[in-house]
Amino acid sequence: MRKLRAVSRQRRLRKRFAAFRRDENGANAVEFALVAPIFIALLVGIIQIFLVFFGQQLLQQVVQQSARQVMTGQVQTAGMTSTQFSTLVCSQVRIIFDCSKLMISLQSGSSWSAMSAAAPTLTFNADGTVSNNWPFSPGGPSDKVVLEVIYQWPVFGGPLGFTLSNLPNGNRQITATAAFQNEPYQ
Repeated sequence: MRKLRAVSRQRRLRKRFAAFRRDENGANAVEFALVAPIFIALLVGIIQIFLVFFGQQLLQQVVQQSARQVMTGQVQTAGMTSTQFSTLVCSQVRIIFDCSKLMISLQSGSSWSAMSAAAPTLTFNADGTVSNNWPFSPGGPSDKVVLEVIYQWPVFGGPLGFTLSNLPNGNRQITATAAFQNEPYQ
């Protein structure tokens, strides 16, 4: 009798297990739960990469426009200071960029070898602010000039540890550069 009960119990368990395997209720929810984290991580990564590239392209466009002001002598003849030039640059990017995070390096010389071509490296104080001193020298007629605008683009850590930050404070440094020779303006 015991043996018969055990066999009967095994049959019932097999039937229940077979019915469980055939039942597809909730299969979509389980599949979504398995695929969703990867899909969301990929989506967040794509959006973040798009925003960084968009910011970089916009910054480069603004640098080209601002370089034109220096190249044609408009900055020099107006006697602009570093602050005034920063305001000029900022007026072109105010919609997307925080102007307080813009850093502008404008160096000039009589030859290209007299200037640094290395990418700028940010130095941070103990409180996390940038402590670099940026040159402001728009040069004179026919001088060689390098204009660099540096910005700390805020990025966020995505799922699965994906991040685009390249600074110790968790932001991404984006830099736009224009190298040109001033026109022989009067």
